[in-house]
Order: sequence, then structure tokens, then C-alpha cells
Amino acid sequence: MNPRILVQLFHILFVGGLFLYAGIVQEKMAKSLFTIFFILGIGILGYHLFRAYIKMISEKPYWINLIHIFIVAPLLISIGYYKENTSRRYFEMLLMLGFASIGYHGYYLIRGE
Repeated sequence: MNPRILVQLFHILFVGGLFLYAGIVQEKMAKSLFTIFFILGIGILGYHLFRAYIKMISEKPYWINLIHIFIVAPLLISIGYYKENTSRRYFEMLLMLGFASIGYHGYYLIRGE
């Protein structure tokens, strides 16, 4: 199976679903999920910093990595850090990112790219 398809399915099913769930239930979600978001945010930040650096050296486009570095990772880290005291606007941003993830990756999955 094409690795791109796996990445797209992962983002549609797991990432999109998780972000939609957290955006809907907000501060009422399981407390362990806040810790998972914090750790996941740090992991995403480190991974995409590394990937952006590698792509920068090889002069490949790295705008997707920048989205993860400057939007996704800080949002997850802040939700994980503030836990139940997280402002509602951050959960709404997470909800929008969930829809964006499903739409973006669903579009490319259907197109076969």
C-alpha cells in the first residue's frame, strides 16, 4: 500500500476524529487525554522541526511542516498544559483543525495523490 494513503487515512480517522472529539467535549474530556495532547504536541514539534530542516537543506517545500510547528504543536501543548482551564477558543481551533485535516486529506485520498 502506498505510504501516502496510510498518512491520509491516519489523518482522516485518527487525527481528525481525535480533534473533533476534543473540540466537542472540550474541558470535560478524560484527564489523561490532556497529558497525551501535551506529549503529542512536543513529539509533533520535534518531528516537524527535524523534517523542515531536512527539507530546507534539500530545497524541498516544507510548508506543511511549518503548519505543524507554528499551529498544531503549540495548540496541543497549550491544551495539555492548561488542562481543564484551557480557554474555549483553543478547543474551537482544535475543532477547525479536525475538519481541516479530514477535508484536506480526504480530498487528496479521493484524488489518489
